[in-house]
Order: sequence, then structure tokens, then C-alpha cells
Amino acid sequence: MAQSLKKALFSYHVFIRSYASVIHFCSVTQKTDLRSICHRGYVCSHHFKKLQVFKSSHKHSLQHYCTPIKTASICWEGSSHTILLRKLEVALKEHQVSEAWEAYSDFKNLYGFPNQSLMSELMTELSYSSDPHWLHRACDLVFLVLKEKRDLLRPDLLIKLSLSLARAQLPGPTSMILRLMLEKECLPPLNILRMVFLHMVKTDVGTYLASNILIELCDRFQNLSATRSASKKLIKPDTMIFNLVLDACGRYKSTFKGYLIIELMAETGIVADAHTIIIISRIHEMNGQRDELKKYKDVVNQVSVPLIHHYIQFYDRLLSLHFKFNDISAASELIFDLYRCKEFINSREDKKDPEKPCFVPIGSQNLRAGLKIQVFPELFHKDSVLKVDPKEEFVMCKTGKIVINNKGIAKLVITCKRSGRISELSKLLISIQKVGSMKDESWCSEVVEACINLGWLEIAHDILDDMALAGCPMGNSLYLSLLRAYYEQNMFREAGALRKQIRKAGLDIDMADESLTLSERRTTSTRKVNLAESFIREMEEEEKTVASTLYELNSSIYFFWKAKMTGDALKTYRKMQEMKIQPSAQTFFIMVSGYSSLEMYREITILWGDFKQNIENGNLVVNRDLYEFIVLNFLRGGYFERVMEVVGHMKEHGMYIDKWMLKVEFLKLHKDLYRNLKASSARTEAQNKRIEDVRAFRKWVGIQGGYLRWKCLAIPCGCRDENFKNRIAQIVICVQVVKNTSSPPMKKAELAINFGRGIRCESEVLDLACEHGVIVEEGNNFFLDGDVVKNRKEAECYLAENDVVYNNIVKCLRCPY
Repeated sequence: MAQSLKKALFSYHVFIRSYASVIHFCSVTQKTDLRSICHRGYVCSHHFKKLQVFKSSHKHSLQHYCTPIKTASICWEGSSHTILLRKLEVALKEHQVSEAWEAYSDFKNLYGFPNQSLMSELMTELSYSSDPHWLHRACDLVFLVLKEKRDLLRPDLLIKLSLSLARAQLPGPTSMILRLMLEKECLPPLNILRMVFLHMVKTDVGTYLASNILIELCDRFQNLSATRSASKKLIKPDTMIFNLVLDACGRYKSTFKGYLIIELMAETGIVADAHTIIIISRIHEMNGQRDELKKYKDVVNQVSVPLIHHYIQFYDRLLSLHFKFNDISAASELIFDLYRCKEFINSREDKKDPEKPCFVPIGSQNLRAGLKIQVFPELFHKDSVLKVDPKEEFVMCKTGKIVINNKGIAKLVITCKRSGRISELSKLLISIQKVGSMKDESWCSEVVEACINLGWLEIAHDILDDMALAGCPMGNSLYLSLLRAYYEQNMFREAGALRKQIRKAGLDIDMADESLTLSERRTTSTRKVNLAESFIREMEEEEKTVASTLYELNSSIYFFWKAKMTGDALKTYRKMQEMKIQPSAQTFFIMVSGYSSLEMYREITILWGDFKQNIENGNLVVNRDLYEFIVLNFLRGGYFERVMEVVGHMKEHGMYIDKWMLKVEFLKLHKDLYRNLKASSARTEAQNKRIEDVRAFRKWVGIQGGYLRWKCLAIPCGCRDENFKNRIAQIVICVQVVKNTSSPPMKKAELAINFGRGIRCESEVLDLACEHGVIVEEGNNFFLDGDVVKNRKEAECYLAENDVVYNNIVKCLRCPY
């Protein structure tokens, strides 16, 4: 009985192998139907890409159940290998991406990766596709090859793929490929790297990732510089890349990250050109850092007169900061310098050689070890792809000269009126009229006329008096307009005083002119309607402006932190709280930066409480750069509970989080933290909580490790669902038997446990059946009860669903004879 059973099993095994040959030969020859081979016997048919085997009532020898071609001429291993390779080559040659991918998948399942030339062609074909689906597959293929066969990856393939991903506006995969190239130290040439950054910074998320990659790139360059590596020249970014990222930070209001990149330029020795200065002025203006921007004024004033109009945005941002700080004197001085720009520049005695670089300090100028950025104010790159949008707010370029526009005039007058410093405005108008031309005189007249039209008669009267005393009397029309306005508002006392003043000054004005018709009066009063409208709009915006005291306190805190004066910085912050001035995001960023520079991470946790309270009260606008900076500092300090708390806040506001950056930072500082320690081994409740927080962070960023080896569900190539990726299907536990009386000790076994089901026996049965020849395994395919199963997971599911087949295989394994 045992011998007959053994013969039957052997015959069954031989039949299955022959049948497998027929199946795979059919699949690689365009899946044509296998027609009837014999009038009685086994009949094979191909229906809907699935082979179904039917057994007839008669038994014949196995030689009748092969293909119509001669049995001796078929070599399944060689023929399928050759045919699949030929199919892949033809598809790549004809640029058929889907057919090439199908042929590659079939070949990979049977024989592994093709040769290096075919893999290079496949990667190139996928990279040149504009379809995001194939680009995602190319990115997945890169990491699969990196995991299984690293020598197939060539730098030129990664360069092509990174540029294609950037063009397709896929910043996430682009950043992954760039970071992979950075780890391998095979970054693309600068001209291609510029194009990658150019496409990445077109979106908000792309700018966020591009700035982080630039920071990592500079850190790697500095490390290589410290070790004097010969390859450091290959990965040093240039001014163009910095300009692209800084300009995008300004456009998407990522100004805190922009400030960090400005400091990075000084640390890496990157030279700032004219475009850089303009972009830096925008970032400093948005951050309210007037003292930092004022340091560039002396440098910009060194440029020649024909180039001064290129810095119109710089002067506009500097004037805007003067208004924010309510500094009328500085604003008036800047406006006056612009009006006498040509004479001012030519008369400078300390003018430097434009071919020599200038150094602008960052932070306090009195620090010996302070950072200094190298600047060439007259350097313009001809091949620059950067186009700075002309968005001047308070100044404009007119006939080659930078002058103040209507909005700037309105802002200046309103600021002087609010602070009660009309005399400063009068001094400015007098100075401009003395050194200016007829056009400048008309500008002064427009200011007085606008004040009259808005009903600010006292201000207009004071300006006229100041100018008359300075020997710069205005035209008769202004006095006549003011006199009419007094009569219209029934201010007869003021009108009488103005009449006496006119007679005393000896002005040639006919006092009967106030009897002009109403239509003529209206024509006169609406002459400068544009300027009057600018005054009205500026007064409406005045209600939304931030108090100048906040900017002043922020500047003081920033100065103290840069000078390492921690006590003064904290006193200023407490003074802000005592004055009940709500801190801004800039305030918290300065405070976190100061604590971080001194590695005072515990104090940041206290500051985090103030930050949350202001967010909950609606006094603070959320900022992704600030959230990320806080997360990084908590991670460096090892406060993982706070890390996950901040991450939760970012998720609530729908912010994109750069997990790769956090993962790298964790591996650099806390690689082996609690790696082999169980929560049950904790001595205190606090240690137990800390272990759980560390594990939660490791799981969130995707770091595998610990005493368990986790297996996730297989994710389809086109799936990008974050919830689907993080779902756990089962765990595989390695069990070691230390002592056993009936068998040798120190044996290991792996148990697969499914959540919601228990121990999964199908996996072990499948392994034993393949090992003993009960089930035939060819590549990733399994042949079970006449059916072809494509992969291991489907084979295990097949055994779980078919109890009869499962029990028969178990019986064969337990009783092989």
C-alpha cells in the first residue's frame, strides 16, 4: 500500500511539472489558446487569461499531454527566458511603456531583474513618460532595485528621473530621488540641478521640500569641507539655486525658512548678487527685520546711477519698514535721498570699487564670530532664469529716477498726522522744493491740495506757514483753495486769519475770487482725485496695521539673542507680556531660534505652552515653518511626547510634513534609543510613556526595528493613500526554544500571526509542501490542484479558502509513504 501511494505521488509530481511547462510556454507566446491535444485525455483550454484543466474519463500516458510541437525541442527554462527578454526589448524599442512593464513584471517574477542595459532602457523609458502613473512606478522601481540589487542603479538614470519628476510637478518623489543621490554623493551637474529646483519651487509643497533639500545639501557640503574631501566641489550649490529657493519662500510666505537660508548663504560662502539683495529685502520686510535690511543700504548706494533703478524694490521695502516702525525721520530721509539720488551717489567719499565684494554682517555687528554674507551689488547673471515680479508699493521709477508714488505720499501724510509730527512733513517738502525742479514743486502742491480735499485744513495751513517761513512760498492757487474750503465749512475765523496772512505776504490774489461758481469750485477740488483716493484707501488699511511697538520689541529680542544676551532677551519678552502686547509668529520664531542656538530645549517646551494658548485664543496665525522648527528642536532634545503633539497640530491644519527630514534627524541622534527595550521592562510609568512615544514616532516616520519584524499589506503601485499604507496586516515573531527534552535545543521558528484571526498555518504548510515537492514552485508562481497562483499571498489565501486541498497536502506531509 505504501509503495503504490509513493508511485502515485511521484506520478502526480511529474505531471504537475509537465503541466507547468505547458502553462508558462503558453503565457509567453501571446497567450494563445491551447486547443484539444488528444481526442481523449487531458484537455487544456485558455479562457479569460486563466488555464482550466479538465480530466476526461480515459487515462493516457503523459507524453500525449504536451504541445503539438515536438516534445524534445521544448526547453521551458530557456525558451521563456529568451521570449520574455525579446518581448521586453521590442516593447522598449517601440516605446510601448505598458507592454514593456508587463514583460518586465513577468520576467522579474520568474528570473529576477534583467541585465543592466535593459534595466537602464526601462528606467529611461519610464522617466521620459509624462504620465504621473509611470513616473511613480519608476520611483518605486528605483527603491526596489536599491533594496535588492544596488549595482543596477547608475547616476545618469537618477538624474533623468529627478528632472522628469520635477517637470511633472511631483515634489514628493523628486525630493526622495534627490536625497538618494545626495546619500550616494552623485548629484547632477549644476545646470540640471538648477532646472530641478526651478520646477520644484512652482508649488507651495515643492518650495517647502526644495528649501529642506537645500539645507541638507549645504550641511553635507560643510561636512565635506571640514574633512577636506575632494568631492565637495560637486555638490556645492550656487547663487542661482539660492535665488530660486529664496524667491519662492517670499512668494509662498515661508519667510522663516527664507531667513535660515540667508544665514546658510553666509555659512557656505555663497556670493549674493543684485537679485539676491532684492529677494532678501522682501524676506526681511515680511519678517519685520528693519535693522538687518538697513545694513544693505550702504552697499546699494555704491552702485552706479544707471543701475540704481534695478533696486527700486529694495528702497520700496526699506521705506515700508520705516512706516511699520513709525519712524518718520528715517522715512523722510530716505525719500529725500531718492529725490537727489544722482547728486547723493556721486558725492560719496567712501565709494568702493564695484569689482570688489562687500561683506554685510548678520545680527550684531560687534560680534567677532558673527556671520557675514558676501555681496556684489553690481553683479547681474545674464543666464538667470529668475524673474523678480515688480511689486512696488510706495515708490516708482519715473524718467530714470526713483520717486514716491501716490500711495507713498498718502502713507507718509497719514503717519505724520497720526503721530502729530506735521513739522517733519513740512521739512521734507521744503528740502525737496529747494533741490528739486518744477516737477518736484508740483508734487509738494499735490500734497497740500490732497489735505485740503480731505478736510485736513489745519494740516494744510500749517504746511503753507512752514514753507512760507522757510522762504519757499507755494502758489496762489493753494491759498485760494484753502480759503474756499474755510468758507465752505463755515470756518470764518480761520478764513479771516488766512486773509490777513495773504495780505501780509503780499500775494497777488483777488479776494473776490471766492465768488466763483460752484461748478468751477468742483473742477478745482477734483483735480487731484487719484491722490485723494490713495489717502482714503490708506486710511482704511491703517486699521489693519500692526502696532509699531511689536516690531520694536521683536527687533530688540532678535538683537539680544544674536549677541548671546539671554537675560535681556527674556526680560524683553516678559515686558511684552506685561504690556499685554500679543506676540506674533515672528516673536516665537526668534525665541525658539535663540533657545535652539544654546541647546535649551527644555525652555522651548515652556514656550510651546504660550504658543498653544495664543493659537487657541485666535491671537496667532498658524505657520508651518514655525511648527517644523519646534518639532525639530523637540526631536533634538528627545521630547517625543511633544513631537507627536506638534505633529498632531500640523495634521489638524492640513500641513504637509517632511517625514524624511525628521527620520534622518532621528537616526542621527537617537538611532538605538529604546530599540530593544519593551514597554513592560520600564521601571516607572514615565519611562513606559516615553518608550511608547518613541515607538509611536518610529512607526509614524516608517523606521523598522525592535524585537518584532513587522510586515505591512502589499500596496499597489498606483496607490497613494496614506491610511492604506499605514495599515498593519500581520506580524512575524521569531521564537527560540532554549531547552527541549525530546529534540535539540536552541532551535528557532517563525510564526505568522494575523490580526483578528490568530496563528496563520497556511504559510508553514506552503513552505513545507514546496520543500518536499508536494507543491511545485516556479519563481513566484505556485501550482495548486491544477490552478496557477501568481504569488505567495494568493497561494496562502487559496489554502485558507479550500479546506479539502489544505487537508490533502497536510496528510501528504505527515504520511509521505
